[in-house]
Amino acid sequence: MVFSSLPFIFVFLPLFFLIYALLPDKARNAFLLLGSLVFYAYGAWETPLYILLLPVTILVNWFIGLRLAAGKPHRKLWLILGLVYDFAWLFLFKYAGFFWDNASALIGRFTHHTAVRTWELILPIGISFYTFQIASYLIDAYREVVPPERSPIRLGAYLCMFPQLIAGPIVQYNTVAHQLRSRKTSLARVDRGLRLFTLGLGFKVLLANNVGALWSDIAAVGFDSISTPLAWMGAAAYSFQLYFDFYGYSLMAVGLGHVMGFDLPENFRDPYLSLSMTEFWRRWHITLGSWFREYVYIPLGGNRRGEWTTGRNLLIVWLLTGFWHGASWNFILWGMLLFVLLFIERKGLRRALERRPFFGHLYMIFVIPLSWMLFAITDFRQLGIYFGRLFPFTGRFAGLMAGDWIEQGKAFGLMLLICLLFCTPYPKKIWKKIEHTPLAVVLLLAIFWGAIYCLYRGLNDPFLYFRF
Repeated sequence: MVFSSLPFIFVFLPLFFLIYALLPDKARNAFLLLGSLVFYAYGAWETPLYILLLPVTILVNWFIGLRLAAGKPHRKLWLILGLVYDFAWLFLFKYAGFFWDNASALIGRFTHHTAVRTWELILPIGISFYTFQIASYLIDAYREVVPPERSPIRLGAYLCMFPQLIAGPIVQYNTVAHQLRSRKTSLARVDRGLRLFTLGLGFKVLLANNVGALWSDIAAVGFDSISTPLAWMGAAAYSFQLYFDFYGYSLMAVGLGHVMGFDLPENFRDPYLSLSMTEFWRRWHITLGSWFREYVYIPLGGNRRGEWTTGRNLLIVWLLTGFWHGASWNFILWGMLLFVLLFIERKGLRRALERRPFFGHLYMIFVIPLSWMLFAITDFRQLGIYFGRLFPFTGRFAGLMAGDWIEQGKAFGLMLLICLLFCTPYPKKIWKKIEHTPLAVVLLLAIFWGAIYCLYRGLNDPFLYFRF
């Protein structure tokens, strides 16, 4: 089940919140856990064993958390056991096939045997997100940042909370621990939450899905059949699709959290307004960046032990960030590119770009779509073809299908301009001025029913980040 679906909006959501509102405060965590497991089971019914993985993970980590209580012997050993348990499942489902395939290919190259691909497991929905969440709980309990959770119900509600279960934001336990024990709901919070949910739904269905159709058309035609202008339009379209898809989902998650009395963390802060990639990654997928900074970069020494160690730590973080997004070489290459860019910016480029914002924006307009192409295209041959279309230095491809971009521009030009506009601060400034007026209500109703119409017509795509 996904947020941008008619069953969720018209069946699950009203039933869940009606019962949730009628229950006493003490029963709400248990119902949140139950409802979240039903939500997850709906999407994982074809692999029922995966549904059991979540309750087992809750119980295992609850038990290990209790072993981490101050004064207990072998605390570090218990932490290691807990992290090994959690990350072993992630490795098994997401990365074992990658290592198996590459080892098989390497052995085949030296032994002249045909590489064997036999490792095929369906990736459990959201495993990358909830693994990081439960790991943050164990680490914080070990550090005594938070006391170990005595109630498996509260821990389960934290891990399985359906607004952020399958695609984030990645919520660290210490940010919601007090809300799990005591939270207040009110009509004002419900109103605020439903408004955020509607805006997020609009970003996903009305913007991301529509502009993403251009990228889908280009992929269907084939990268070797497009002109250079259309290749750049496609890169822009994918950049917009990815942003409004993930931003829309995160906004819906925060909105649903508001309705239930939770303050979930912000995940995006106008990233396409950044002047450097360093700034961009402080504004994009903020909770993932915070997780890596808190649990990888700082423990490795951060930037406190000299330039070489800082560079090493950055390299490790960005290789892991790339690999977290997918078990494929293109994601590792993508992580390497980001490391190189951030390291160069650290050496002085960032300061120069911040002093001259015009050039900073030009730099980002060029770099962002290129980086997302490494993210979007997993096949290196196809990636090479696409970059050949983006940069036809020999002139070989410049005239190929020369008029295709005009036709696609007629179909998608307005949508590209609308997406560009919503990446600027102006829509937010206008919204803040009219947010509490009748006009805002009219706009929200138009967005909601426009999105519902698109969903009814079947004009919907899966959330891009579900595959991670």
